Amino acid sequence: MTEKILTLHPQGKKGVNISRSKYDSMKREILDALGKGELTHDELTDAVEERLNGVFDGSIPWYMECTKLDLEARGTIERVEGPRHARYRVRRA
Repeated sequence: MTEKILTLHPQGKKGVNISRSKYDSMKREILDALGKGELTHDELTDAVEERLNGVFDGSIPWYMECTKLDLEARGTIERVEGPRHARYRVRRA
């Protein structure tokens, strides 16, 4: 049986149960991409897709969104409103 994680949502909405291994893969790629600097949602999605395309089983954008929301809710990353688009970054301690 596959280990699951119930994701959190930054607005308190109901999370989803996803595979722990898929969550961990997404988390690693999101944090690595944001470790290089702030990214818009589209830039983050593109960066994660580029790295996982062909090696990830499932919808990369869907799993990325679930994991990104969970990381926001846990305070690991943060959304910063910009003049045109919101940007995401690793939260500073």
